[in-house]
Amino acid sequence: MPTSLPPAPRVSSGHAPLRRPGSVRRTSTIDVSWPSDRGQSIRFDARARDLLTPADAGSARVLAWDRVQATLSADRTIQAITCQPERLGLQQLVGARGGGHLRGALDEALPAEQAAGSPLYLLIDDFAGVSLVAPWAWQHWPDAAKATAEPPRILDPAVRANRLARMEGVCIGFRAGSTALQDNSGALQNSADVLPLPNPADPSGWHELPPFEGVSMRRSRRIDVWRDGDQIHIDAMFQDSASTPSGTRKAVHEYSLEVSADARSLTLARVHATPRILPFPECPSAAQNIDRLRGLPLGELRTAVLEHLPKTLGCTHLNDALRALAEVPIMFDALNEA
Repeated sequence: MPTSLPPAPRVSSGHAPLRRPGSVRRTSTIDVSWPSDRGQSIRFDARARDLLTPADAGSARVLAWDRVQATLSADRTIQAITCQPERLGLQQLVGARGGGHLRGALDEALPAEQAAGSPLYLLIDDFAGVSLVAPWAWQHWPDAAKATAEPPRILDPAVRANRLARMEGVCIGFRAGSTALQDNSGALQNSADVLPLPNPADPSGWHELPPFEGVSMRRSRRIDVWRDGDQIHIDAMFQDSASTPSGTRKAVHEYSLEVSADARSLTLARVHATPRILPFPECPSAAQNIDRLRGLPLGELRTAVLEHLPKTLGCTHLNDALRALAEVPIMFDALNEA
């Protein structure tokens, strides 16, 4: 293991690229806010859309659209949840906690959504990771944190030291001896300013984003899918960003993915990840291991990524970006039917 590493990356990909003719684009966002004090409930406003851009330069068409609104307690338990369009079984998720068990509860409550590869499934599957990352937003609002009735525990050195000890080995960024395990104050964590993801030259390229004032956190995804001969091509990105008092946004996680798959077998032929913004120097090393996924079926990535890139072989956020590609076959079918 090297004794020194390059600095953590901090160059965002910027605005989304212009949509390609003959492509399907999935965009998703989960916006987290705190209606009252930090130590109280948190509110989720999650939105996702699949948009077909015809090859003949005709009008784009919305293939699917979902919105989920939920309230989670401070310990990440779902207290209330609704969605549009409505789904039977959704209320079974009330009482589920935003950790690893939430995904099992999701599969039990809404099995048809996983099979359909719906935007709804992507959004709720993301609740576990988003609810864990969301408190990072408070680091950029020190005055707001001081004004809350609940002290910002994540910045308390004793609490943070205990939390870091429990996280050793969970991913490549927290491998033994890493910078992350020495960051008892949070001061070493890298972040970078980012541009809005919607491209001013292509305003229809993203779904409508909710406006927020004050402290908020957003997880964003974009997945573009198109065909070129016997290959499926995928251009995807993943970003966790927070609002700031100045009105700009800062990101702590961002990856870009370039992927190709066989159009007949739907198996991965090539996968390349570009770390854009990550908190610690060790984090980008996970991108070197993703060739382990070559030859795997796209539709199995939600489970296969966790099996092939566990713990210190993977990055939690890169794994999340790769897992979200499991619905690409559904998007590809829609492209073929257009």
